[in-house]
Amino acid sequence: MSISMYQASVPVLIRGLTNLQAILGKAQAHAAEKQIEPSVFTNARLAPDMLPLVRQVYIASDTAKGCAARLAGVEAPKYEDVEQTFDELHARLQKTIDYLKEFSAGQIDGSEGREIVLKMRSGPIEFTGLSYLLGFVLPNFYFHVTTAYDILRHNGVELGKLDYLGASK
Repeated sequence: MSISMYQASVPVLIRGLTNLQAILGKAQAHAAEKQIEPSVFTNARLAPDMLPLVRQVYIASDTAKGCAARLAGVEAPKYEDVEQTFDELHARLQKTIDYLKEFSAGQIDGSEGREIVLKMRSGPIEFTGLSYLLGFVLPNFYFHVTTAYDILRHNGVELGKLDYLGASK
């Protein structure tokens, strides 16, 4: 049995964003229970030269919406990156999930050979749809979701592997 580009992207990204919403929810509840200012968590970093939690969420969101748009050959919406609270981050993730749900398999399947060019500071990087999804999007997406999880876990939020993996379907 083969797997489609749609199956390997949109449902996978939606699940990761949904799990990240649940993780942020646990952090918000933890902050309230322990009477910790929520910005302690949203501005936390694993190391001084790493991005804070809010930026990890922005990048996970941007990676997901950019993936679906590029594979479908459409322009992705721009988000302003202004969210700072848990509620705002949750809303951003939901907006991204809702956007991903607008795509059909017919828009993304068959994009394996689509030329995708990312404009980076160091210069353009060229991919096929398949190499973009498997070699760039999924590793980048999971890196930022994992880093968000790790920031919160490092700061005392009671999270476990099943929070990261989410409910089995």
